[in-house]
Amino acid sequence: MEQKLYTLNFWLLCSSSLLFSASFNMLIPELPSYLSSIGGAEYKGLIIALFTLTAGISRPFSGKLTDTIGRVPVMAVGSSVCFICGFLYPILSSVSGFLFLRLLHGFSTGFKPTATAAYVADIAPSSRWGEALGIHGLFFSTGMAIGPAIGSAITASYSIDTLFYCSSLLAFLSIGILLNLKETLAKKQRFSSQSIKITKNDIIDLRVFPAAFVTLLSYFAYGTILTLIPDWSEYIGLKNKGLFFMVFTVSSLLIRFVAGKTSDRYGRTTIITIGLIVLIISLSIIGSFQSVPGLLIGSFIYGIATGLLSPATNAWTVDLSNPAHRGKAMATMYIALEVGIGIGALCSGWFYQDRLTMIPRLIFLAAGIAGLALLYLVKRRYNQRQEAH
Repeated sequence: MEQKLYTLNFWLLCSSSLLFSASFNMLIPELPSYLSSIGGAEYKGLIIALFTLTAGISRPFSGKLTDTIGRVPVMAVGSSVCFICGFLYPILSSVSGFLFLRLLHGFSTGFKPTATAAYVADIAPSSRWGEALGIHGLFFSTGMAIGPAIGSAITASYSIDTLFYCSSLLAFLSIGILLNLKETLAKKQRFSSQSIKITKNDIIDLRVFPAAFVTLLSYFAYGTILTLIPDWSEYIGLKNKGLFFMVFTVSSLLIRFVAGKTSDRYGRTTIITIGLIVLIISLSIIGSFQSVPGLLIGSFIYGIATGLLSPATNAWTVDLSNPAHRGKAMATMYIALEVGIGIGALCSGWFYQDRLTMIPRLIFLAAGIAGLALLYLVKRRYNQRQEAH
């Protein structure tokens, strides 16, 4: 009898991910101006870079813990970090305090998505991994869509501190849902000091390197966008800085209805190749047209690209992985994702320095990096065909 996909556990997991995603994404559009208001304008590139640094550092730990103590506890730790940080932002309101919290906040995405992806792979039939990860991505992306727009509205109507408290509330609700999930790891171990002892073999799963490398190069653009688009939106006259994120996430949602299932049918690398081409087109539009319509059209196409790439690269990672080390495999892919976002954010922030004329050039640079991912994938597919003959 075929394993069912759409179970109560699956929908609970999706709901928890929606709230978790909204919790930390609702902060993103307001953080650049908030950092400037407390005297840290030159550190804008660190808003995302520090977040992704600790997310990346924590991945080997979350991967090992996911494969030993269980998926649910690791997810709960991730949501708990978001809950705590929301209360601390108003208290640690200096530049150094803010940057410390961005480091701390990164642990949330270092833990929850790693365990979540492993959980989805556990409960979904292998023939429908792309579909399962695509549908789950719908919920996570919904959080990405509504979070920034709601965050900007809360800040405009109330205050930035109210925004931080609302972020904590959503994380708290995410934790509550997780406590009702059934653990899927068959051979759970009790937590001990050995659970967090990391060796070099626990850090990277070389089996999934191809998927991780493409992920790293393609997510450079996301780090660039997170850093630059809030200021660019304001410059060209888009008052709600969360609107760009809402538009690209809505289009990502729409394409995810079919993207994951399509990768199950036609193959991961075929869909990823198409996604990379669309990504390059979208970045070219964003960099070329300095107007609100141009920005939103580019945003919509960018969303299509991410909607194609995300479930396909996630499923490709699962395909390449050893089931006994699924947590480590997903951690490897997410390390690559965080490195890509972090380098993109750091580079764009470093070269930007509040010079608006630099933004289109940096967007084009991101398109070029995505082009390298496309070249790697095309060459890999060519080599595989040659070996097959």
